[in-house]
Amino acid sequence: MIIRPKVHWFRLLFVWRGSVLPQLLPRLGLIFALSVTAIFMHDHMRTYPIGLGTPPFALVGIALAVFLGFRNSASYERWWEGRKLWGTLVITARSLARQALSLPEPRDPEQTRRFLAALGALAHALRHQLRCTDALADLSSRLPPELHARVAAAQFRPALILLWLGEWVAERRREGVIDGYAVLAIEHNLNALSDVIGGCERIATTPLPFSYSVMIHRTIYLFCALLPFGLVDGAGVLTPLFALLVAYAFMALEAIAAQIEDPFGLEENDLALNAMCETIELALHDMAADPDFARAPKPFAPPRDFILD
Repeated sequence: MIIRPKVHWFRLLFVWRGSVLPQLLPRLGLIFALSVTAIFMHDHMRTYPIGLGTPPFALVGIALAVFLGFRNSASYERWWEGRKLWGTLVITARSLARQALSLPEPRDPEQTRRFLAALGALAHALRHQLRCTDALADLSSRLPPELHARVAAAQFRPALILLWLGEWVAERRREGVIDGYAVLAIEHNLNALSDVIGGCERIATTPLPFSYSVMIHRTIYLFCALLPFGLVDGAGVLTPLFALLVAYAFMALEAIAAQIEDPFGLEENDLALNAMCETIELALHDMAADPDFARAPKPFAPPRDFILD
């Protein structure tokens, strides 16, 4: 994900990184070619065969804008829900760390370090599961060998780490370190982590209906391909300019909606999951105040221009 400082309005006109314009250039080039063709046919053919005019495009354009609005709203809702779920993950991890670090004495520091390391590993395991990448390299330095072996054999690795966290709580209960009320409080936060995992899996495995996306996609490109032949009577040599402006607006909205529909991907406008995982580990490291807990993550410091996750 690209995270930028506030950009001056004039510089914003020329921003390239993070814009969908690079991927639209070939399609806009096609619209430009169709516009030139429409001008040539209008000026050099004695009987112009495609006198569409602008009224049909005005009616279709309004309907298309409404459908695009719904499409973008649905995609942004998925993106924002994903961000809220990861925000809940950060908050719940901090709450569990506070509860583990404030257990009454006698408390085994090594067991507490294992618990905190597993919390950080859960975030990385979830990130890799959502992106369909291999988490074992990141988990090997964060989990004890026996737990890493269990996780390596599992398909849903975040859920298995969550199970181990519950086993850790049950073991502390048997040792008499925590009472039943503390167990209930910790279980509440573990259930919150389970809700986060399930919510992220629901978003990742349930895209918007394919037929709905195809219908909007086809309508946009048919509309933009025919638009120059409707504008040429009134716009003349300015037909390419107006056709490109309208095509860019509709195509860009559709491309942005398709990009943020899956908020956990690796595109420039997807969620910065790497940075959020580092934020969780940095918070746990600060709360532990223990140099033996784990290697300290690098502080999150955005450069002046952008961060690309």
